[in-house]
Amino acid sequence: MTSKRLTGLMGGCLAIAVLIAVVTLTDGRGRSAAGPPSQPDVAPAVAVLAPQGSTDPVPSTAGLARVLGPLMREPALGGRVAAAVVDPLTGRLLYGEAQDQPMTPASSAKVLTAVAALRVLGPDRTLPTRVVQGPTRDQITLVGGGDPSLTAQPKPETPYPAPARLPDLAAATAARLREAGVSAVRLTYDDSLFTGPQVSPEWDDGYTVANVAPVTALMVDQGRRQPGERLRRSGDLAESAAKTFAGLLAQHGIRVTSTSRGPAAAGAPTLAEVHSPPVSGLVEHMLSASDNDYAEALARHVARAKGEEASFAGAVRAIRAVLGELGVPTAGLTLYDASGLSRQDRVSAETLARTLALAASPDHPELRAAVTGLPVAGFTGTLDSRFGGEAASALGYVRAKTGTLTGVNSLTGLVRDASGRLVVFAFIADRVPAAYRDTLAPAALDEMAAAVARCGC
Repeated sequence: MTSKRLTGLMGGCLAIAVLIAVVTLTDGRGRSAAGPPSQPDVAPAVAVLAPQGSTDPVPSTAGLARVLGPLMREPALGGRVAAAVVDPLTGRLLYGEAQDQPMTPASSAKVLTAVAALRVLGPDRTLPTRVVQGPTRDQITLVGGGDPSLTAQPKPETPYPAPARLPDLAAATAARLREAGVSAVRLTYDDSLFTGPQVSPEWDDGYTVANVAPVTALMVDQGRRQPGERLRRSGDLAESAAKTFAGLLAQHGIRVTSTSRGPAAAGAPTLAEVHSPPVSGLVEHMLSASDNDYAEALARHVARAKGEEASFAGAVRAIRAVLGELGVPTAGLTLYDASGLSRQDRVSAETLARTLALAASPDHPELRAAVTGLPVAGFTGTLDSRFGGEAASALGYVRAKTGTLTGVNSLTGLVRDASGRLVVFAFIADRVPAAYRDTLAPAALDEMAAAVARCGC
């Protein structure tokens, strides 16, 4: 192990220790439901795995071709494989093979969503869920703010970042109602922030059973009847959230006489509100857990910020526009969703690599959560059980977003090579034999990432 790699590993361990101390000793980042909302404690964006100076040698195209070329011919990857390796400090494409070929990215597409959300919304923004006064004193409206983290569960012991909690909203609402002498209300709920179909016609049948919820601006615990379960999501997620809220109000002595869908009155005063973690925290969770619900919700907020309708179509137009504004090549980019679930999505390896390279560059600290949210090889998120065998040399060094669909495996991430240079890579294989999707194909991509890490060439 080189001295630079050892120093990087020790620095990473120190960063983890500091993070654990911060999580243990500080409060969560969510806002209080009672009274005026307080600002979440959001640390300023700082460089994480930022590129070092130009004194670290850049890997050569020939060297990368020597180590990656044979690995791209691995039979388990099938007949079509693309690769791009980019230097985030200079923006140079260091290696490419079929790098401009639009291919099915699977969940690697979430890298695009992450960068668009951080760029347009900013890392510190939070998403509110509110209760507003209705036209009469005994009518209130629960207004969905498109927060995918909203939960009815007890407060976690170490909330990082703390999700908005429906019980807190109910408690604060009940307190305001009691102050006004109101003990019974008619409850309406407003989920109109997002528009268009809730389920993409491009998704396979059955996706909404386990992989993703119908996209709505108002849901609690991602629409699951039992939190933590993947299966059996509620039918009408907004209605389910409203009924849960009504039950919570009852626990505080407020009787709900009726529940119905309806728009909030324009300019209605807010009785109480809770706020999501900052966008940076939402992005980190989305990438680490490959959370489809978070991806689709964040993309609709990007659409609204860019003046598009908050729908599938508006979201993908907005993401493409943001990438273009950042100078990312978008030739051949075709998206039907923000999560990568559609088999019709097409993204080139170079588009993925250059998008992540922006987040890793010193020029865009606002995008840093797109790096810090990436799973760590062998330790966190969707990479917690990856990088065994020949790829084990990269354990703890590689950060990368995985992508998996039937016939598709992808890996988009970054690593410091043996010379200490930070490089970004994107690998896509979208004709993977079915028998290898969950075994040999991801292992082959892991070995490609490990080869880049070992290279120093």
